[in-house]
Amino acid sequence: MMRDRNTLILICFAILTCAAAVGVLAAPPAIPANAPSVFVADRGKFRVTINGQQIGSEEFSIAPSGDAWLERSSMSAHGPGGAEIKASGQLRLAADGSPVHYDWSAEAQKKASGSVEFSGSTAKCSADFGGANPLRKDFTFNSPHVAVLDNNLYYQFAILARQYDWKAGGKQTFPVLIPQDMVPGTISVESVESQPAGKEISEALRASTPDLEIMLYLDSAYRLVRLEVPSSKAVIERE
Repeated sequence: MMRDRNTLILICFAILTCAAAVGVLAAPPAIPANAPSVFVADRGKFRVTINGQQIGSEEFSIAPSGDAWLERSSMSAHGPGGAEIKASGQLRLAADGSPVHYDWSAEAQKKASGSVEFSGSTAKCSADFGGANPLRKDFTFNSPHVAVLDNNLYYQFAILARQYDWKAGGKQTFPVLIPQDMVPGTISVESVESQPAGKEISEALRASTPDLEIMLYLDSAYRLVRLEVPSSKAVIERE
């Protein structure tokens, strides 16, 4: 689809699709309906590097929007040969961290756009890849707390860090949706002893699948400061 494995392999999280049995894995702990929001307002910019060389950036924000929260991300990068890659997403979330609606657009060799409407544990996906008719697919998960982890958009891992139940701790498994690829999957997240890459880092999470490990480093307010993909020598760091 919009994915080019020869450009930015770290950006392509389709390897999260290794788990076909989405509906039978343990869900993260439930959050009480009257609990305060898991989110706090945030805004900033990430620097995207591979092997120490900057290849792109992402601007992001999250803020209250009525009775929900609205997260926005916009990323641009240069692949081999100077090809420009762009992606943007707007994710509406309930206060407990569950997604409500998602709109996305992407541009590499071609332009594409789509949306996802969440209803309970069901995701209704629609995508326009330039064909005569939009592609539509529905997915049902074992929990409404689905992690939206789209290609090329890194701040969505900050949302995953907020969905993680820090009080419960341990390894928690989340259902995943990759909207640009219209593919479901799962990801396991666990708190680990921090290996600080800077003084502001106080917490760390390891997000993993059988094929990929991603390290998330957070400050004392649980804001994502740094994301590392060791296998591709990629670092996404807050400016």
